[in-house]
Amino acid sequence: MPFRSDIVSLLDPSVESPPATPSGDPAAVGGATQRGAGHPDIVRVEAWLDPIVDELGVHPRSAYVEAFWLPVIGPSCTWLIRRVTTGLDAHPDGYEMRLDHCAAELGIGGSRSKNATFARTVDRCAQFGLMRRDGRSGLQVRRRLPPLNRGHVRRLPERLIGLHERWGLESPRPDGSELAERAKRVALALFESGDDVEAVERQLHRWHFHPAMAHAAVRWADDYRRAGREAA
Repeated sequence: MPFRSDIVSLLDPSVESPPATPSGDPAAVGGATQRGAGHPDIVRVEAWLDPIVDELGVHPRSAYVEAFWLPVIGPSCTWLIRRVTTGLDAHPDGYEMRLDHCAAELGIGGSRSKNATFARTVDRCAQFGLMRRDGRSGLQVRRRLPPLNRGHVRRLPERLIGLHERWGLESPRPDGSELAERAKRVALALFESGDDVEAVERQLHRWHFHPAMAHAAVRWADDYRRAGREAA
């Protein structure tokens, strides 16, 4: 489908060359760097590297995000995360983005005030762990989104709650040791989404992992997570 590919490439939000930074300390505005009067704000966008979520997560342009993440974070956040990850698809090492252009093209208001709609949208994405600020003028963005945690699922409309349960049950399921490894990775992804030990184990049960396998996977993932925090 060449037309769709052309459109996706046109939506790359990167800029080829940002305007020069004036002398003196730049002023941080809405998490970006203001590059002088009359110039657009510029932010450096880079990938938020997370091996577990990068492997298990779903692309922001996937049907899962449209069906389940959209009602939780709203359309502005959904479109923003899709737009910035389009840029990361084209520039895996990161890129400079003009905030005024991105805000205008998404129809979510200006970008030059920390109270503007665009800045609030960035803050909301950060609140849900989809992106995070990197210093005064950078953003780290997830290239893949994790599955919704239990609290988020409960906020869905009733029909979507049932569809989310079916999504977990109908996902391809390997056999034997591969299934056990998958249970571990799913447990880690759910921990990354903010669920606690009991919620993660219950979710594995709902997705029909054997109780013994689910328990072992949760214990492994919890130990792995704790070891990572202690080493940091």
